[in-house]
Amino acid sequence: MTPYLPSAVYLLCFITSTVCAYLLGASYRRTRAPLLMWSALCFFLLALNNLILVIDLLVVRSVDLQVPRLLLSLAAVSTLLFGFIWTEGDER
Repeated sequence: MTPYLPSAVYLLCFITSTVCAYLLGASYRRTRAPLLMWSALCFFLLALNNLILVIDLLVVRSVDLQVPRLLLSLAAVSTLLFGFIWTEGDER
């Protein structure tokens, strides 16, 4: 395995989550479906998480950024869970 493969995977994960956040946000602006907004926010936070992962593992190796990464992951999942609950409550 080449040493560049993990770096490529980290960058591709960041790009993918950023594109997903953008596409979900654009779809929300067109349709105003609340679940799309919560999903876009979740993927935006996951993109930030992936950006911090790239910075942590590839750029700055002397500082451990595991706690901010975990907090961003928790915030992303919590945002989506809150969106599911909030959206389900609006439809009844």
